[in-house]
Amino acid sequence: MRETCTKDLETTNATRERAVSGTPDGQGRAPGATLPMITERNAIPSVPPLAEDAGAPRPVPGAPSPAPGAPPAPGAPPGAGPVPGPTPGDYRAAFTAARLAMAVLDREGRVLDANPALGALLGTDPAVLATRSAADLADLREDPRTWSEYRAVLGGRRGRLRRTRRLLRSDGHALWADVTVEPAPDSGGLLLSMADISDQRDLQGRLRHLQMHDPVTRLPNRSLFFERMTSALEAATYDHEGTGRIGLCYLDLDGFKAVNDTLGHRVGDRLLGAVAQRLTDCAAPGGHLVARLGGDEFALLVRNSTGTEQLCDLARSVLAALQEPFDVGGQRLSVSASIGVVERPAAGTHTTWLMQAADTTLYWAKEDGKARWTLFDPERNAHRMTRQALSSTLRPAVEREEFVLDYQPLVGLGDGVVRGVEALVRWDHPQFGRLSPNRFVPLAEENGAIVPLGRWVLRTACRQARAWQQAHPAHPLVVSVNVAVRQVWDSDLVADVGAILADTGLPPHLLQLELTESAVMGSAGRPLQALQRLSDMGVAIAIDDFGTGYSNLAYLSRLPVSTLKLDGSFVQGFRAEEHPNPADETIVEALVQLAHRLGLSVTAECVESAEQAERLRRIGCDTGQGWFYSRPVPPDRIQAMITTCPASGQGPFRSDPRE
Repeated sequence: MRETCTKDLETTNATRERAVSGTPDGQGRAPGATLPMITERNAIPSVPPLAEDAGAPRPVPGAPSPAPGAPPAPGAPPGAGPVPGPTPGDYRAAFTAARLAMAVLDREGRVLDANPALGALLGTDPAVLATRSAADLADLREDPRTWSEYRAVLGGRRGRLRRTRRLLRSDGHALWADVTVEPAPDSGGLLLSMADISDQRDLQGRLRHLQMHDPVTRLPNRSLFFERMTSALEAATYDHEGTGRIGLCYLDLDGFKAVNDTLGHRVGDRLLGAVAQRLTDCAAPGGHLVARLGGDEFALLVRNSTGTEQLCDLARSVLAALQEPFDVGGQRLSVSASIGVVERPAAGTHTTWLMQAADTTLYWAKEDGKARWTLFDPERNAHRMTRQALSSTLRPAVEREEFVLDYQPLVGLGDGVVRGVEALVRWDHPQFGRLSPNRFVPLAEENGAIVPLGRWVLRTACRQARAWQQAHPAHPLVVSVNVAVRQVWDSDLVADVGAILADTGLPPHLLQLELTESAVMGSAGRPLQALQRLSDMGVAIAIDDFGTGYSNLAYLSRLPVSTLKLDGSFVQGFRAEEHPNPADETIVEALVQLAHRLGLSVTAECVESAEQAERLRRIGCDTGQGWFYSRPVPPDRIQAMITTCPASGQGPFRSDPRE
């Protein structure tokens, strides 16, 4: 065992002596190289050779190597530089082999070098691109904003430019590219890169088409229509070569819902498609935009219109085209359309206003009878806007007490005594001044404001009548108040009247409620019950404008009515300066006699002359009301009339009709 170990040691020493001799070994290693043993090679990692320096730290086994180009580690000897990084040849190889199309630019925007990928993208030899202008290659001059930002990048005032541009290859084919220009690292130049996004752009285009078009008619939908209309307004404002005007035909099919309800939505959709085709044919000669805005609504946009006549001609052609029957699935269908036409200068016009005007005009066309076109009228629109403004402020106006009451006397035709007054409401509007009832009462009936307004009128009139009664107990006046039929349906009129009479202290027999003939005749159920309960309370009921409504005389014996007020149209024929119409007098005389036989009194409205008053007195009419006696006046004027009221037999009362 000992001899074996000694021989091994001698063999090892001999090997080391050969290793340090000047003769290369069999593996070609340099003389003096020392080969570690196998165990040593496995234990000591390979490190780059360092200069011999006694003070230099030795590498720590297992420590990471410094990154290429990194500064010397702390404690490194002076003069020890970073480990060399990639050479310029490495960058060149990456630039050439890159799939991304790139070019190096100078600060003037000229191409210094282009890689093969850029040549392949543009369909040309990359060497040919040298000295070319990058702005021309990437189409950066057409858009003023893009050109300005590109120049800022070249001058170092902006860090990066990125745009999507449509480029043309040398073979004539077009492509969409994502173009980026930015400073190149560690260089005084810039780097231009282009990525082909044509497939992505095509997909986006297909998705946008589906999003912006109606699936039934294939026409542009509402979103695309508003986008095009906005662009047309902007272009017309700045395009000095165009007319600077814009027009719109907004149409709706008349009775289309009946087609869907009776024949089904499939037939309705096919009909819409056929209508869309005819509209497209009408718009094609002028290149106008046709869109389906939803349901059975379509629009035709006329850019750079030449005036209203062009729009009217287009509307006429559309109506004529739609009047021809449609053959839909073997069924012959006929439709008509109502069209609103708007034409105006583009400057100062907004899409919202244009559509509102078109929608309003379309409503006028339907209101005027359908199957027609109507041109926008500013005056009519102003009236509509005023009407809307009044309607929306009626309820707040009642709360702010902007209304006042005037009173018109009801005078006995035989003795001239003021028997009563009719309360007439006026609106002291802060913007439009004093408004007569015909300006706002129909609006109040439409939107329901007539209920609080009527309650205010009733309370105010009863309070005033009570004041007159207390001041002149010998001459009590009946106050007559108009009541809308909606007050009977939408409120408890009986309870309101009872509460107001109790609060004001006015006796029920001094209150008369007037309802129109059309509202009273044919009443049943709740209205008739309300009238009967009011009559049982002692309140008088009068039929206003009698003779112009249903004129169902059979109801006179069933309704709790005490007075008939003849419509003023009957009295008009009583004028002395005109040839008397015997029929008018005969009709009025018959109505008066009929009313008296039923125990009713008769009041004639619109009495404007002494001749009319005399003839009405001769045929037995009880009271008269009109400008011959007095216009509607404030309460204090009625007070004066009561104090100067003539006694019976002293002649009729008359105030100055000019007042």
